[in-house]
Formats: sequence, structure tokens, C-alpha cells
Amino acid sequence: MNLPVLETERLLLRGHRPADFDVLLAMWQQPAFYQYLNGAALPEEEVWKRMLRNVGLWALLGYGYWAVEEKASGTFIGAVGLAEWRRDISPSLRGFPEAGWILDPACHGRGYATEAVRASLAWADAQPLPPRTVCLVHADHAASLRVAAKCGYAEFARTQYHQQPVVLLERCSTTV
Repeated sequence: MNLPVLETERLLLRGHRPADFDVLLAMWQQPAFYQYLNGAALPEEEVWKRMLRNVGLWALLGYGYWAVEEKASGTFIGAVGLAEWRRDISPSLRGFPEAGWILDPACHGRGYATEAVRASLAWADAQPLPPRTVCLVHADHAASLRVAAKCGYAEFARTQYHQQPVVLLERCSTTV
């Protein structure tokens, strides 16, 4: 499948490239990046697997994660998209595309996450996907909870995932 390229005012959402790897690896070494994800830095092998996983989603599901590039600088700054992670969690998220986003901490506070998530959801709304999408956010990650709310997500449950408190949110497309 050809991954669609999306463009916003300040961002380019595109396929991952091998050149993105070193930047992504550096992100995964920063506590401000991983504190609400898995709570620890990731070794090179794991970061590579995550990048490959993001690329593979498109072939299996017809949707997935884009690399996010800042248009002004041409710099890779993170990833955004939809996935089916088959998480072992209750209530279950299975059968619904799960939105997610990760950005370099150097870019936090600029509205990039909201801009990128909105672009990915606009694309998803035009696809033959379930009208309901979900997302999982660490309960203490106020910034990501704000991004989710700005993008139309509302809380439907609180639970634990990997011994961490999380908020489960949902959004139903109005363009079904």
C-alpha cells in the first residue's frame, strides 16, 4: 500500500525513512520523551523494532503511523497515526483504530501534536474505517489529555495498563 502523504500548515506527515532512526533513538533516551510511554529509555534494537512496526501497520491494516516532519526545518520530530495494538486491557480497545502520537520534547508546547493528530483523523474520517476511534493516555500526562480533548476525544474509562494508570478515550467521526 502506498502511504498517503499529509500536509498541514507547519507539518508534513510521511512515511518513515531510515534517516529518521537516529533522531528517534535519541528521543527514546530522553526522560521527558519516555516518562509517560514506558518509563524507561529504549535500546537501539527496540527503537528499530518500533520503527519497523510503524511501517508494517500500513501493509497489514491499510492505516498506521506517519513520520512527522517539521516543514520549516525538514527535521523528523515524531510520529502520529492509528493502529490496532491488540492490548491486553479492560475494557477492550480491540476492533477500533487507536490514535497515538509521540513528539520530540524540543517541540512540545507548539501545537504540533494537535495539528498532526487532527490531520491524521481527517484522513481517517474519509476512509472506510470504523467511525469510533480510541486512544490511551497516561493519567498524569496532562498535555496529551489536552491534545486528545482538542481532537474530539472524551473519556470513557480509567484503568491500569502495564501497572500504570491510564485514561481511555473515544471519538466518533461525524463524517461517516
